[in-house]
Amino acid sequence: MVVIDTEQTRRALSFDAAIPALREAFRQGAHVPTRHVHAIESGGAHGTTLIMPAWNEQGYFGVKVINIFPENTRQSLPGLHATYNLYSARTGVPLAQVDGDQVTVFRTAGAAALGASYLAREDARVLVIVGSGRIAGLVAQAMRTVRPIDKVWVWNVRPAGAEALAAALREQGFDASSTLDLEKAVREADIVSCATLSTVPLVRGDWLRPGAHLDLIGSFKPDMIETDTACFDGTTVYVDTDEAPTKAGDLLAAFEAGVLAREDIRGNLTDLVRGQAPGRTRADEVTVFKAVGSALEDLTLAALVYEACSGQAK
Repeated sequence: MVVIDTEQTRRALSFDAAIPALREAFRQGAHVPTRHVHAIESGGAHGTTLIMPAWNEQGYFGVKVINIFPENTRQSLPGLHATYNLYSARTGVPLAQVDGDQVTVFRTAGAAALGASYLAREDARVLVIVGSGRIAGLVAQAMRTVRPIDKVWVWNVRPAGAEALAAALREQGFDASSTLDLEKAVREADIVSCATLSTVPLVRGDWLRPGAHLDLIGSFKPDMIETDTACFDGTTVYVDTDEAPTKAGDLLAAFEAGVLAREDIRGNLTDLVRGQAPGRTRADEVTVFKAVGSALEDLTLAALVYEACSGQAK
């Protein structure tokens, strides 16, 4: 069994490779059982653990354990921590332990960019990032892989976090700035990407200009929400998988408010990559992509890392 550490995992991943790999994985499909979700409580601290298995016909089987503790920010700790174990799907032999944190952030940002490649306008240049954590830190690089992003605004509930991410993006060559005025930034945006663990609405539907693409990749439980229900009123809505409408707080609130019905959702990533759903059809269309993550994505990138680091392929 190969142990692939954080730095090795990071070096093995790039969006130029990850996004095409995710596109092909959704096209081919995989076996993805429903994730196990458990609430964790210890000494007054509360978190959630997800156990996410998947296997494919290419001979890989993997299991990710991801722990989400939103209050970690008060201790200057990331809110998400993950481990990933990769096995042979044909013998059960352990192949590798891969850094689960790196897999998680790359696959989440990569899947968002994959969605944007079908749903954002081809000339989308202005990106607003809501959040400043590890996933938010990769959104600009991912989106620039599929769209000509040349301006990035960063907003976070903690302004210092927004400025730190904006500074890091400037070092990477982006024209990036932090902002205290989320409404103004959203009104100017071609793409708005929310990557938070918020439980209250942050982005409002009447801020979205015609032709905007709203990307929601942070919340993943019924009590987590990043937008108001107006973001789903009259917009074109896609999800990453069919699991999203059963557990995403943003969608559940829109269903309850009567501004969106489950049958109004146009499709998922599988439908998009297989050409079974049209994606964006008009320049002035407001599109929404809601993701809760899929073990297929984790498996795909963990296998990519394993093959890059070991020189082996199934």
